[in-house]
Amino acid sequence: QVQLVESGGGLVQAGGSLRLSCAVSGRTFSSYVMGWFRQAPGKEREFVARITTRGDIRYATDSVKGRFTISRDNVKNTVTLQMNSLKPEDTAVYYCAATSSGLATAPRFYEYWGQGTQVTVSS
Repeated sequence: QVQLVESGGGLVQAGGSLRLSCAVSGRTFSSYVMGWFRQAPGKEREFVARITTRGDIRYATDSVKGRFTISRDNVKNTVTLQMNSLKPEDTAVYYCAATSSGLATAPRFYEYWGQGTQVTVSS
């Protein structure tokens, strides 16, 4: 089994930065594609970014590209989302997730989820 625990959320002013981390337990971390998703109140959970086992990266178009950076450390079993130039519309609960289903971006393909961490951006 794989367990994921996010940390690093909080309250920040618009234009600020936050760094989210996801600690992953399990011996097969390096075999999973890791993703970050977010869910704002009243909205569906949406894809933010994902990184493959080899470090190939995809970001959600327009909304976060150029501001967010995903990375992973296959030794420390962590995946990180660096978020810069934050906007009020980035406010959401952010989730880390893992999948063995290839280059998935849809939440339904992700098998394991963390509990989420709240990010609030004030204007």
